[in-house]
Amino acid sequence: MDAKQKEFSQLVKNNQGLILKVSRLYTNSLEDEQDLFQEIVLQLWRSYDSFKGQSKITTWMYRVALNTAITLFRKKTKSPQTDELMDFHQRAFMEDDGEKQQQISLLYKVIKMLPNVERAIVMMYLDDIPYREIAENLGITEVNARVKMNRLKKTLKELMLQHG
Repeated sequence: MDAKQKEFSQLVKNNQGLILKVSRLYTNSLEDEQDLFQEIVLQLWRSYDSFKGQSKITTWMYRVALNTAITLFRKKTKSPQTDELMDFHQRAFMEDDGEKQQQISLLYKVIKMLPNVERAIVMMYLDDIPYREIAENLGITEVNARVKMNRLKKTLKELMLQHG
């Protein structure tokens, strides 16, 4: 393995949580999640040489991961099955330590109900990504990102009440 491959491998290892989070939010089964994870890593590798360092590495990774996920999501014609969603939640939260885990599970469930762009905004917001970087990743203004997130907070609260 050459130096570039080692550097990239370490980058993926250090940020696998970011890739996994995107994979989980845009898929409904473990198999699809693993496939998307691999596809994101492949797309990151393909575009690694083009990363110029003009933004944070995590901003670039989010952009590639989200674009890959949304592109693959659009290609899928089948609708998610309820059983697959349940499998996801059971797998993601095997250790049920009470109400907190139920709330997290419900949050993931309602986030998955959102359209692609809104799902991405919430995911990055929950990862404490600054609005400036959220806007940069999605090609919108920082003000627009803030407004969308404020609206999404209300939407998520309503969805959690409806489905909780």
